[in-house]
Amino acid sequence: MRTTILIIMAVLGYLLFWPVAVTPVAWQAPINNGYVGDFIVNQRLATVEVNHYDSIHGAEDMVIDTAGRLYLSNHDGRILRLSDWHAEVETFADTGGRPLGMEFSASGELIVADAYKGLLSITPDGSITVLTDSVNGEIIGYADDVDIAADGRIYFSDASSKFAAAANGGTYAASLLDIMEHGGHGRLLRYDPRTGHTEVVLAGLEFANGVAISADQQSVLVVETALYRVLRVYVDGAREGVVEVAIDNLPGFPDNINRALDGDDFWLGLVSPRDANLDALAPYPWLRKLVQRLPSGMRPKARNYGHVVKINAAGTVLQNLQDPNGSYPQTTGVLETADYWYISSLSAAGIARLPRQ
Repeated sequence: MRTTILIIMAVLGYLLFWPVAVTPVAWQAPINNGYVGDFIVNQRLATVEVNHYDSIHGAEDMVIDTAGRLYLSNHDGRILRLSDWHAEVETFADTGGRPLGMEFSASGELIVADAYKGLLSITPDGSITVLTDSVNGEIIGYADDVDIAADGRIYFSDASSKFAAAANGGTYAASLLDIMEHGGHGRLLRYDPRTGHTEVVLAGLEFANGVAISADQQSVLVVETALYRVLRVYVDGAREGVVEVAIDNLPGFPDNINRALDGDDFWLGLVSPRDANLDALAPYPWLRKLVQRLPSGMRPKARNYGHVVKINAAGTVLQNLQDPNGSYPQTTGVLETADYWYISSLSAAGIARLPRQ
């Protein structure tokens, strides 16, 4: 009996007092309306065609060059290239880190937000240059997504200035820590290639993720994954400095945001449905600390679900593609071409596409 009591006391002591990496901040999650209205459940994403299961894993983002070749950021640090859907997968470059968001510059370099390395530039022959890995003397530990303005300036997100990806078990593990803490460590950054200067455009974001510049170049959309919303940050014109909500209270955790083929609209990936337990824990920092002490399998985590939406500049939902069974799960975004929607994923094997309707 005494042994049992001592074991129970030891377990309670561990759950209540063992040090953890997070210092949770109380907040109030918006009421989850779920998959209704613009987000009504459907099976439109269930018919995706998937190829290259053995060669591609965790293609977080995709871009296409002027020759029609597809580039994918792979989970093992390589950037892969496909000359067409059925072609053999080739390695274009190996960053030695974790490449996430990518965009081609006007001069043909591939600009990459690498969670381990910072903001990179890769020439057509695969040579890699670090453009920036710090801002105001602070390391950029979780470069996430990127877009390039018409004037050449590069906007990119630092998902968490506290939980660097390389130092916290990788991008996924670090994201769980940042979301559990909810401490506003995300930043929208801007790099000017003419001066080599990096600056903070907006700080205090809750896991800063996808980045996309508006067609008129006046504003930047930035995803706040942990607040289930997308912000619009005005960076030029009469409203420069204004921050407003473009779309909020999404039914899942938003990830990448990319300009649609028409240039005016945007595709947004929702990597997983919202977690009711995580929302319920939001006002209780001490409970979130306790949960963080539980085995990893008992903590909130991403669920397999396929979901991407197309929105216009005002945040109106234009397309809603879902696969509740998550046959191609944890969808991060869409690359739209004249014929297909190419779907990216946080963790799935292979590359997926769906004919445009």
